[in-house]
Amino acid sequence: MSADSGPRPTSSAPDGAAVCRLLLVRHAKAVPKHQPYEDIDRPLSKRGKAQAPLTGRWLADAGFEPELVLCSPARRTRQTWQLAVPALRDPPPALYDERLYNAAPSVLVSALTERAPAIGSLVLVGHNPGIHELAVGLCRSGPPELLELLEEGFPTSGVVVVDVPGGCRRLSPGSGTLTALWSPGD
Repeated sequence: MSADSGPRPTSSAPDGAAVCRLLLVRHAKAVPKHQPYEDIDRPLSKRGKAQAPLTGRWLADAGFEPELVLCSPARRTRQTWQLAVPALRDPPPALYDERLYNAAPSVLVSALTERAPAIGSLVLVGHNPGIHELAVGLCRSGPPELLELLEEGFPTSGVVVVDVPGGCRRLSPGSGTLTALWSPGD
């Protein structure tokens, strides 16, 4: 899943309404569950520590400038974001929200609409299956090849970019347009 749709939409919808740009990031590869850690405390693996900075570099190279980061408090999500941040020119503040740990899509939407009603661009760092289900559920439109890739999965350290006309308050099933996908590959 290393696709990109090319040009980015502007920050406003054609009718002048604000667009909320969601940058959904799945945490980088963590150590296996059978390691001697509670799930919330699992750290990134060697591979994950190599993936996460690539995610930050892609976000910076693509010109994304998020205003806020909402991040699960799990060790692997915090580490992913901390390793991605150095690549960003102007890192946004990060909020660690307990509700985001292994959350269902409905909980993710609640956190997004509550925390970012007036924000134009934000990052959500989370876990599968919830973050993948959220991405698939939001995207009603976009390039068919990207929608097909999204259906196939959401790799570790991957990014799904979704634009929601009308702002984050308008988040609902099918309200978004898939504008880009990226993953570091293996």
